[in-house]
Amino acid sequence: MKKLLILGSGSGGTMVATKMREKLPEKEWEITVIDRDWEHHYQAGWLFVPFGVYTLEDCIKPKADFIPKGVKLVMDSIESIDPAKKTVKCKNGSYTYDWVVVATGCRIAPEEVEGMMDDWGGNIQNFYTPNGAVELFKKWKNMKEGRIVHHIAEMPIKCPVAPLEFVYLADWFFTINGVRQNIEIELVTPLTGAFTKPVAAKVLGKVCEDKNIKVTPNFVIDNVNVGKKTLESVSGEEVPYDLLVSIPPNFGQEVIIDSGLGDAMGYVDTDKHTLKAKNFENMYVIGDATNVPTSKAGSVAHYESDIVVDNLIREIEGEEPRPDYDGHSTCFIVSGYEQAYLIDFNYEVEPLPGKYPFPGIGPFSLLGESHMNYWGKMMFKWVYFDMMLKGSELPLEPQMFMAGKMRHLAKA
Repeated sequence: MKKLLILGSGSGGTMVATKMREKLPEKEWEITVIDRDWEHHYQAGWLFVPFGVYTLEDCIKPKADFIPKGVKLVMDSIESIDPAKKTVKCKNGSYTYDWVVVATGCRIAPEEVEGMMDDWGGNIQNFYTPNGAVELFKKWKNMKEGRIVHHIAEMPIKCPVAPLEFVYLADWFFTINGVRQNIEIELVTPLTGAFTKPVAAKVLGKVCEDKNIKVTPNFVIDNVNVGKKTLESVSGEEVPYDLLVSIPPNFGQEVIIDSGLGDAMGYVDTDKHTLKAKNFENMYVIGDATNVPTSKAGSVAHYESDIVVDNLIREIEGEEPRPDYDGHSTCFIVSGYEQAYLIDFNYEVEPLPGKYPFPGIGPFSLLGESHMNYWGKMMFKWVYFDMMLKGSELPLEPQMFMAGKMRHLAKA
């Protein structure tokens, strides 16, 4: 019996498990998924918890609901990965493999910023963890005045559009609460503008300007001074805050670093087109665990899952992997008032304006604000849980924007 191990049952790991079980004979291949947590989170939903749109319970379902028949789900903590021996050691046992898929995701590391832990959970909050999102809602739901600073420590981060969604939604939240005129909102970022790509940065930066959200670019964090309640940069700039909502550095999992599989930030060096680990045999990497230069987002994990599965099957059959992944990413950007933007891009093509005429419910605006985009975003939570993770080929957000289909529709 040959063995496929999948390390992590988040979006990427779950989709690979589902698709590989369909393709590999059950009598010949044992597929095992290892994860330490029974809860599957719709992580994009955490963004909406601080605004009272979702509760945390809306974003959680048991992981076992999405693991197909014929796949073994092991609840255990991974302690080490030995690619030479093809062995994974866990707290409660060890597992060997013929092939392994690393889908361990990433984590926030607030301890990497000097001073941040001095008031973590107090006047320094986050929405990148489930509990953080809940506590932030409690912290500011009755806020009447003050200065809110949303800060990105460094790139890469999970879902690079989330900071923009956050400040847009904060503008909406405090407006409908009748106190927006008393609250300053500032986005402090290491990027040169509101987003990473020039055309999108111009459009989305203008949205910030229209909503009276200050953007402070090129800010390289040195420390947080909790006594003065300031962010301090390496060049001596200071940004004061009453409430700091931080996105700390995002790192790969500790086990990746401890096992010598990752770079300094714990991401596995991955071929950006085949998604095979560059330095280790019989290993593929998916989702947030990779160092490929595209977004760490659910849509990316979805697109990557097809490439990983196809290339695994090719290699099992003695063929070379195909360099088919183009960095495709699709993101809805909620802007408040039941409206949203939509962007679609890859390694070579940046987000551009245009239309996608999806039959029946389109067109969806690219880099344009619409109610249709908003309801596409909000519908996706249910599609994500009930269709995509179970292997359906019809999920709303990722599948309707197949790689390359909208390129000819985009307008410079």
